[in-house]
Amino acid sequence: MATFGATILWNRDEGAAFTDNKYSRAHLWQFDGGAEVPASSSPHIVRLPYSVAENVDPEEAFVASISSCHMLFFLAGAAKAGFVIDEYRDEAQGELAKNEKGKVYISRVVLRPHVTYAGQSPDKAAEAEFHHAAHEQCFIANSVITKVDVEPA
Repeated sequence: MATFGATILWNRDEGAAFTDNKYSRAHLWQFDGGAEVPASSSPHIVRLPYSVAENVDPEEAFVASISSCHMLFFLAGAAKAGFVIDEYRDEAQGELAKNEKGKVYISRVVLRPHVTYAGQSPDKAAEAEFHHAAHEQCFIANSVITKVDVEPA
């Protein structure tokens, strides 16, 4: 099986005391292909200015990884069935909640894909089957306890 990795890099700002919790949560995600993504805690979790609102936070990345995985399997299924897709847009959202042990977790991810086809498009039942198959095949969704709902536009 394949393995996947990332380097997560954080440095303390010069002069930040650290133990007072008044330090920047800004950090960098580095991937093997060379991509670098500025990351931070969410401002919903750690207040500004200790978070960086424009950086990607782990919760957003979690939602994006589920959406991206679903999309890639959906595209493959549609292509195999002979449909040409011009655009796939998903405004996915994740919800935080507490579980039965009182731990905060992302309890639900809602995918809201809107697909634009070139030429012939599948009927609603066929498109729903592509989404179902994509959900079943997505190893990110298969790896988490989060409920993942697909609500095509």
